[in-house]
Amino acid sequence: MKKERSQFRDHGAEASLFNRRAVVSFIGIIILSFVLIGNLYHLEVQDYKEYQARSNNNRIKVIPIAPNRGRIYDRNGVILAENVPVYSLEIIPEKVANLPETLTNLKTLLGVTDDEIAAFMKEKKHTRRFKPVTLIDQMNEKQVAEFSVNEFHYPGVDIDAHLERYYPYGSALTHTLGYVAKINDRDIKSLKEQGIYNNYKATRTIGKLGIERYYEDLLHGQSGYEKVEVNSRGRVIRTLEYVPPVSGKDIKLTIDLNLQLYANKLLTEDVKDPKTGKMVTKTRRGAIVVLDPRDDAILAMVSSPSYDPNLFVHGISSKEYSQLLNSPAHPLVNRTTLGVYPPGSTVKPQIAVAALATGVITPNTVRNNPGWWRIPNSNSRKFRDDVRWGHGNVDVYKAIEQSVDTFFYQVAYDMGIDRISKWMNKFGYGELTGIDIREETAGNMPTREWKRAHTKQPWYQGDTIPIGIGQGYWTATPMQIAKATSVVANSGVVHRPHLLYAIIDGDKEDIVKFKDFPKVEPVPEKYWKIAQEGMHLVTTKGTARKEFQNLGYEAAGKTGTSQVYTMSDTENYDANEVAEHLRDHALFTGFAPVNHPQVLVSTILEHGGWGRNAAPIARKIMDYVLVKPTLHPEAQKQEGDDKSATPVDVSKTTVVKTS
Repeated sequence: MKKERSQFRDHGAEASLFNRRAVVSFIGIIILSFVLIGNLYHLEVQDYKEYQARSNNNRIKVIPIAPNRGRIYDRNGVILAENVPVYSLEIIPEKVANLPETLTNLKTLLGVTDDEIAAFMKEKKHTRRFKPVTLIDQMNEKQVAEFSVNEFHYPGVDIDAHLERYYPYGSALTHTLGYVAKINDRDIKSLKEQGIYNNYKATRTIGKLGIERYYEDLLHGQSGYEKVEVNSRGRVIRTLEYVPPVSGKDIKLTIDLNLQLYANKLLTEDVKDPKTGKMVTKTRRGAIVVLDPRDDAILAMVSSPSYDPNLFVHGISSKEYSQLLNSPAHPLVNRTTLGVYPPGSTVKPQIAVAALATGVITPNTVRNNPGWWRIPNSNSRKFRDDVRWGHGNVDVYKAIEQSVDTFFYQVAYDMGIDRISKWMNKFGYGELTGIDIREETAGNMPTREWKRAHTKQPWYQGDTIPIGIGQGYWTATPMQIAKATSVVANSGVVHRPHLLYAIIDGDKEDIVKFKDFPKVEPVPEKYWKIAQEGMHLVTTKGTARKEFQNLGYEAAGKTGTSQVYTMSDTENYDANEVAEHLRDHALFTGFAPVNHPQVLVSTILEHGGWGRNAAPIARKIMDYVLVKPTLHPEAQKQEGDDKSATPVDVSKTTVVKTS
C-alpha cells in the first residue's frame, strides 16, 4: 500500500537545519577571512619589500652604460689605437612578428649580406631573450638614411650609435697592440669566474691579444648605468637615476712609431714578378726587436708577415680567417715572442762569459783550429767549422770575432750540459722574458731531464757539442736573444723587456718602472768586457765587418746562422742550390754605441742564409736612431756625441713601480 506524504511541513526541523548550515557557513567565512587577512599581511607587511621589488622590476629598468675604452699612444704621443663612432643595426627578435620576412626586407632595403645574416643567426642562439642582436656592424651613411626613413615599418629594429676600436696603422703594429673583438661565451665564463662580469654587461668587445689583452683592466674602465621608468609597452617614461661610466685609462707605450714603420719597411723588398715583369713589393718572413738597453724598453717590435687587426674588431668572416689560419707564411704568429729558432752563434758571447766565470777558459786560453773538432778519445763524427781550412790559433776574442765553432765545441764539452743550462737560464734562455703581452713561449734550454721526458733517451755527450754554438735541441725567440744581448751590454744587469711606458691620468703621466731580474753573478767585470770587445771586433774585423763599414759610432754585434736541416760531414752548404724552405735562418744581434749603449737590435730572416745577411737590417736601424736625429724631431742630446732614439718628455710625471 502506497504511503501518503504528510501534508504538513516540519518547521522546527527546517529551522534547525538552516541554523546548522548558517553556523557552518559563518565559520567558513571567518576562516576564509583569516586566510585572506593572513595573505594580505604577508603581501603588504611581511614580504612587502620583495613584492615591491618585483613590481618595480616590471616598471623600472636598469640600463648598463659601457665606458669609453682607453686610447693607446706611442712614446711621442702619436695615437696607435683610438675609438671612432659607428652605427650598427640591431634587432630584438622577440619584438619582431615575422623575423624571416623582416630579414628579407632589410636585405632588399639595406643590402644586408648573407654572411651578415648568418652571423646574426649564430649570435642570436647565444643571446638572452629580449636582448638586441647585431645585424649590421658598421652602417654607412646611405644605410643609416634609408633605415631612418623606413624605421616605422620595422618594430624591434633600431640603430645603435657607439664607439668602436680602430687601429690607424693596420698591420704595422698588430703583434704589439693585439686587437679587441666581440665578447664570446668563453670570455663571459672567464669574466664571471673573475667576478667582474657585471662590469661588461654593456660592453661589446674585449682585448684578445697583445697590449689590448694584457692591460684590459686599465683600458676597459668602469660601467655606469641609467635607472628608468617604463610603461607597459617598454617605452621610457622618465629617468630616475643616472650614474655615468668611468672611461678606461689612456696608456703610452715605449714604441717609437716612426722607428716601427721603418723597421717594417726593412722586412719588405722590391722584386720582379716573373709573370708580369713588373716590380712588386714582397714581404720577407722574419722578426725585428729594437730595445733601449738602458732599461729594455721596446722601441720597435716587428713580426712579418702580419695582418690587419681591424678585421677582427667587428667580426672577421670565416673565409678571411681561414686564409690567415692556413697561410704557409703564418701571419697570425707573433714571431718576436712565439717564433722559436735555434739561436745559433748569437749565443757565443754568453757562452764565453759562462766559460770564463766557471774557469773552463781564461782570457789567455789559445786553441788551434784545423777546421774541425772531434770528441776527445773517441771515434765520433767530426764537428766542422764553417771555414773548412780552419782559423789557426784562436783565443776567446777571436773566437767571438770570427765565430769559430770549434772553439765553442771544446767549451761546451768541458762545461757539460748541466752548467751550460744553468748559466744560460741566468741570461733568460729557457725562461719567459717577462714582456707585458701574454703571447710568449719560453723556447727550450735543454737539460738531461728534458731529453728523457721528451725522447725517452738519456743525454749523450754528443748532444752537448752543438749546444755550444746555439744548435741542437736549443731554441729561443728573437725577444730572448735581444734580452740576452742586453745582459752582455749591461755587464750582467738583467732588465725586463717591456712595452708600457706611462699611464695617462688627465694631464699627468705616471711613468711605469719595471723591476729588474737578479743580476748574472758571480762574473768579474773584466769578463763582461771581453764579451763586449769580442762583439765589437765582429763589426770591425769579424763576420759583420763589411756591413758595418764607415760608421759614425762604434757598434758591437754577433752574427748567427740557425740551421734548418743537418748536413753530412762531406756536404757543402750553398744557399743558392738549396730550396728556399730548407735554407738556414739568418740572425744578427747587436748594440751601439759600445761604451754607453742606447739602441739594441736583434733580427732574424727566415731562410735568409748566412747570419751576416741579417746584419744590414741592424745597421740601418742603428743609423736611423743614432745618425739621423732629424727623423726624431724631439730627440735630445744624451751621452757623448750620440743622439737618443728614445726622446721622452718626463715633465709633470710621477713614477709607478711594477714587479
